[in-house]
Amino acid sequence: MMRLAGPLRVVAVVFLVGITWLLTSSVLGRDSGSILRHFFSGGGEEPTPEPRPRKYKCGLSAPCPEKHMAFRVVSGAANVIGPKICLEDKILMSSVRNNVGRGLNVALVNGVTGELLEVKSFDMWAGDVSELLKFLRPLHEGTLVFVASFDDPATKLNDEARHLFEELGSTAAKELAFRDSWVFVGAKGIENKSPFEQRMKNSKSSNKYEGWPESLEMDGCIPLRAPLEN
Repeated sequence: MMRLAGPLRVVAVVFLVGITWLLTSSVLGRDSGSILRHFFSGGGEEPTPEPRPRKYKCGLSAPCPEKHMAFRVVSGAANVIGPKICLEDKILMSSVRNNVGRGLNVALVNGVTGELLEVKSFDMWAGDVSELLKFLRPLHEGTLVFVASFDDPATKLNDEARHLFEELGSTAAKELAFRDSWVFVGAKGIENKSPFEQRMKNSKSSNKYEGWPESLEMDGCIPLRAPLEN
């Protein structure tokens, strides 16, 4: 009997520890793994992981106000990574969607409803600028125009094309040059210059890539336009 006393004592201790563990887990509402780690770590507090910053539509850091649309426009990187245009968490143009190309990538959106009207890319190195002119001339009042450059946005631009972009609210179109990076959001009938525009000049002294400036990324909130009165 004396030989059995030692093993029985060990079994009893293990049993009591197990019961205590289960009761503690039930009372405190913590999982068994946490309790075990707590026990063997000497009772120290577990580090609380930092919460990840919340992302909103199109990756914005804050939500847009009511009757505003979230957007993000990213220009291409050199002639390797294509541009991207996002509106209300929907990708309008990107390499994944296979609807971008060298030059200017343009998305037209109804400024009242937010509905996508058309997307098209225009080769400004070896293409015909007349295709771009035909695309921009007949725009209706209130149409939103999203533009992202890729590789070379300007070699084939003529005075009329630059002027059309100026009428949409651009201040950079008149000086846009070979291999500049450019992102822009304008509108047909805009009264002032658009606040949504960035341009990075192609310069050997500051280019991020060999022969190209860095990619540009712009986001924000665009107000929906009130319906036109008949």
